[in-house]
Amino acid sequence: MDYAHLVEEKIKQALKNGDFDHLPGRGKPLPKDEFAHLPEEVRNSYRILKNANMLPEEMVLKKEISELEDILAEIKDPQLSAHYKKKITEKQIRFDILMEKRKWSESSAFQQYQRKIDNKFGL
Repeated sequence: MDYAHLVEEKIKQALKNGDFDHLPGRGKPLPKDEFAHLPEEVRNSYRILKNANMLPEEMVLKKEISELEDILAEIKDPQLSAHYKKKITEKQIRFDILMEKRKWSESSAFQQYQRKIDNKFGL
């Protein structure tokens, strides 16, 4: 069953009835796509993850690395400092492996997006 024709007719009828005349933002440009710098094949996936309040593993790792670095900056004990450095290194290696596996680091769009992420996390 083809619903496209039925949907098209409903939209045309709603337009004719003026049902769309008072929608918020009518006549204004659409908001800028926050995922415009991501490769096209992953944009919808990131939107779905964001709407589900979930982050991809590489973003979780970047966030954890940033938090660990903040903690490390406050530590005075050399033994505890070494422990946190090791954790940061492990997470950075995991992040690098993910990036290499996905070959995103070669994409200019990803590099631009990565700079925005680094700036957001203060890296």
